[in-house]
Amino acid sequence: MQEIIGIAGMGYVGLPLALHLAKNYKLIGYDISTRRIEQLSLNHDWSLEHTPEELKAVKIEYTTDESRLKEATFIIVTVPTPVTKANIPDLTPVEKAAEAIGRNIQKGAVVVLESTVYPGVTEDVMGRIIERVSGLKMYEDFKLGYSPERINPGDREHAIDKVIKVISGQDEPTLERVSAVYSSVCKAGVYKAANIKVAEAAKVIENTQRDMNIALMNELSKIFRKIGIQTKDVLDAAGTKWNFQKFSPGLVGGHCIGVDPYYLTHRAQELGYNPDLILASRKTNDSMARHVVELAGEQLNIAGKAVKNSTILVLGVTFKENCKDCRNSKVAEIISELKKKGANVLVHDSFVMDEPEMVQHEIGVSLTPFEKISKLDQVIIAVSHNQYKKLTAADLKKWMPDKPLLIDIKNTLNRKQLEADGITVDSF
Repeated sequence: MQEIIGIAGMGYVGLPLALHLAKNYKLIGYDISTRRIEQLSLNHDWSLEHTPEELKAVKIEYTTDESRLKEATFIIVTVPTPVTKANIPDLTPVEKAAEAIGRNIQKGAVVVLESTVYPGVTEDVMGRIIERVSGLKMYEDFKLGYSPERINPGDREHAIDKVIKVISGQDEPTLERVSAVYSSVCKAGVYKAANIKVAEAAKVIENTQRDMNIALMNELSKIFRKIGIQTKDVLDAAGTKWNFQKFSPGLVGGHCIGVDPYYLTHRAQELGYNPDLILASRKTNDSMARHVVELAGEQLNIAGKAVKNSTILVLGVTFKENCKDCRNSKVAEIISELKKKGANVLVHDSFVMDEPEMVQHEIGVSLTPFEKISKLDQVIIAVSHNQYKKLTAADLKKWMPDKPLLIDIKNTLNRKQLEADGITVDSF
């Protein structure tokens, strides 16, 4: 049987998956966003992850009409899984997708969830909703699978066809159907997890591990600062040992690493276990935006200035370098805290200058083009976009002719060279 594939969610995860699967299958790309579907129908991806040529190269039937899912024998769900302001998992997108599928699912279909969730959500939440809405019986009339996404925005080296894909299914025949679909595009192969909960857990610990490793680096950076040595120098030295795992300190935002650990801790607490280490890591990483503001204040004070009434340029607002995604960016907190302290904050981001509405919605600021920037007291490189790596001491001195001050969070520029050129530099 040749599967007809429907993908619910045409965002950072769903679109690249659709582009690959459409080479081998009839593909229906469903999304609730009319704007998103209109743009994709015109071969435009606002994230710039995919070129018009790539979009034109395959046939995908984009739609906002959920009834088109009736045609699909194999449905993949790629919707966001955020948390609330209280850091409680918000499964609303998964629940809404399950309801739409339930209204349209055909008997015998397989539904695979790719979104990051805590173990149990695929069957106990998504599956039960589909069952209730459709009137069909899970295990008998439709089957479930889970295959966690491993998309890294801005990273072409680790695209879906180049990484191993973890897959799972409710039974062996379902697992084989899931394997057949993903094996058609995953050249690196698939890994068959023991069951759905194992696959769900594998995904959530991938990002939890990374979050905790970065938290360790962030804590070390605070310690080394008090000692009077530079974290980068320490990591470069320690990195010469064969089994040293090199991570770097920095802001942890976005919709994955800073969010997913809360799914695991939520489930652990429901089961009566308090995951102290994971939560401590989250607390450490969430403190780093305020730490940047503290560094900025200290640097200004040493120069005989104060945050209040200073004009500070923040470079970068996306949650990571070289991507257009501003969701849950910790730079928003830096800007907010600086403004609370009375600073005049200018903001520039080379990747989203053409998306002012999105930046205003996600970050709450307007962007300033380089040509309108002058007479600054301090510059903060918050995101290491490639364009900012080209900045020179001359550029900084043009903006700050008197006592040029730079906070370079992730050592985007050569600190030693800048200091030799008269720039005062601080970093994590």
